Amino acid sequence: MKHKSEFLNFIQERGYLYQCTNIDRLDQLLSQDNYIIAYIGFDCTAPSLHIGGLIQIMMLRHLQKFGYKPIVLLGGGTTKIGDPSGKDKARSVLPIEDINQNILGIKKTLEKMISFDYGKTGAIIVNNADWLDNIKYIDFLRDIGTHFSVNRMLGFDSVKIRLDREQNLSFLEFNYMLLQAYDFVELNKKYGCRLQIGGSDQWGNIVNGIELSKKLNLPELFGLTTPLLLNAQGKKMGKTESGAVWLDGSMLNSYDYWQYFRNVDDQDVGRFLRLFTDLPTDEIKKLESLKDQEINEAKKVLATEVTKICHGCKEAELARSAAISAFENEDSSLLSGYTITREQVANGILLIDLLHDTGFEPSKGAAKRLIQGNGCKVNDNTINDVNYTINSESFEGQPFIKLSAGKKRHIKILVSEVRK
Repeated sequence: MKHKSEFLNFIQERGYLYQCTNIDRLDQLLSQDNYIIAYIGFDCTAPSLHIGGLIQIMMLRHLQKFGYKPIVLLGGGTTKIGDPSGKDKARSVLPIEDINQNILGIKKTLEKMISFDYGKTGAIIVNNADWLDNIKYIDFLRDIGTHFSVNRMLGFDSVKIRLDREQNLSFLEFNYMLLQAYDFVELNKKYGCRLQIGGSDQWGNIVNGIELSKKLNLPELFGLTTPLLLNAQGKKMGKTESGAVWLDGSMLNSYDYWQYFRNVDDQDVGRFLRLFTDLPTDEIKKLESLKDQEINEAKKVLATEVTKICHGCKEAELARSAAISAFENEDSSLLSGYTITREQVANGILLIDLLHDTGFEPSKGAAKRLIQGNGCKVNDNTINDVNYTINSESFEGQPFIKLSAGKKRHIKILVSEVRK
């Protein structure tokens, strides 16, 4: 479907657009006024956002690129309750001090990825605790609660799924959707915000805010959702077996971040280039058309471009160079080779022994301490089991494995019939 608005056409083409309230009216508003203030909210449940929120951050960037003003709403107030959307059980209630520290961490991450200058498109950060903490309960029930139907609220997925599974939904969580709806109204009154953007699991909360605004006789508000971020295996993105893929460099370094996107499934390359990079669509089409081994070049471009946005150009280039040195440049001092026999692989060789035999550590005691200190990786996976054994499963059909000690020492472990 072709829109008058270049912004709507762009986000539809790139795969960001999932649902939208009254899209024809929004299209008309965007094409006529060519300006809108939109907001995206983030819970403050951790000291950093992870890649599950990357689509929303890219939407903030695109709003600015098309000349619009984004508002970043940090849920300093609503995080005290916890959003039940998409959750099987209630979140743990965080101490206020932790929430405040998380806000500082999230701000630091966002400041690297979007512009907070004072211009027409400069983003602003607000904390909903600034107004929610001052609400008088009786007044809120009378002025806001009266506009909500419990019958209708019970039909929203965030509530219905929990009740259908006979899982507990506290009254505390049930209030969340009222507070998020009130956020939208408050942002419209204070800043003239007319568009809320969120993940597909936020549809019910967004619609609540729009309905509330109508009952309060405010200007027409709009909601737009992005698709749930799944990989080719249908798994929700944001976490790996070794933990969350954090956007904060102090929680996940740029090298590991680069490697995460370098190792995505072939089927995800084109989609992720559209969603997570600023590359022109024509260039993306060329990259996603690559086949077989050539698709690895597209993955490197994806990893580098995504890392640029999150960690900066310098860190992205360092990560790319380190990865190429570690995996591709056999003449590099970072990638000397060490050969073990197939018999050793079949019998299994202790990682502690291998660290000592390769010369990475002067003694088996030092090798043990390295492992216990989380300083050893096999194929970029941290190993903390001192009894970890290298065997045929470690190679998974590959001609070598990568053994790392710290961030700068890497070696290829090769397999041969005869020990060199």
